[in-house]
Amino acid sequence: MLQLTILNAQGAIRQGKNDYDDAPKDLHNTGSDSVFLATQALTYADGDIIRLQVDRVPGYYVVQFDETLAPTLVYLTTPIWDYPIDLSQNAQDARPEAAFKTQRHYLSARRAWPEETDTYRDWALNPHDQPQATGIFPHAHANVETRNDATFFAQNAIDGVWASNLHGEYPYLSWGINQDPHAALTVELGRPVILDRVGVVLRADFPHDSWWDTAVLTFSDGQNEVLTLRKTGEPQYFDFAEHTATAVTFHDLHRADPASPFPALTALQFFGRNA
Repeated sequence: MLQLTILNAQGAIRQGKNDYDDAPKDLHNTGSDSVFLATQALTYADGDIIRLQVDRVPGYYVVQFDETLAPTLVYLTTPIWDYPIDLSQNAQDARPEAAFKTQRHYLSARRAWPEETDTYRDWALNPHDQPQATGIFPHAHANVETRNDATFFAQNAIDGVWASNLHGEYPYLSWGINQDPHAALTVELGRPVILDRVGVVLRADFPHDSWWDTAVLTFSDGQNEVLTLRKTGEPQYFDFAEHTATAVTFHDLHRADPASPFPALTALQFFGRNA
């Protein structure tokens, strides 16, 4: 069974009202293989929580917690996923203006289909990733992010938004390294995946930006791949022998242009199949 619930910061179930309802109703629903929540009158408060509860872990699920987020295939190792709603200005700068701000809402979750999990695809993609996510994959984290600014968080590299020609507020998000030569970003996959291709989109807000001419991928199997990168905001793809990995780290980033201290990453993709 799957359950979707909207809670306030104190853990009480929020209520929403529909146009033809006489009274508000609890925002909680259950389903066997899929579940949704819908309401025509709910204003989120800062700290509200979207809670998905599932009965099979580990497992694959497809979720959409807001209309501005693309439906996302995720791998869960926890039976309870709490997705906090952050309405701070910092968080709002890093997403579409309407995200979690309207009164009419539709949220959904379902078990993934075999044809979605037994396929060749980008296994790093996760528009629903959050910095504090635990047991939800893929998940991106880094040893440094610029100024704790959400527009430069590691998760921006796997959100599927590739607007690489500028930097700053949505849609021009990136992973910013705060001028740290030892910066490293890791994508956790949560289980073994057989990978043989990577896609990289460098931020290309030239001349403000610099870029990296080389980078290293280190796979959890202990093997490395060295990437030779070009000065472009277009996607760059690299094929290599298969690595079976649960995580990949993007690091040893060599800055090409000393005139600018601001290289950054717009997108990172890892292609392959589940092991």
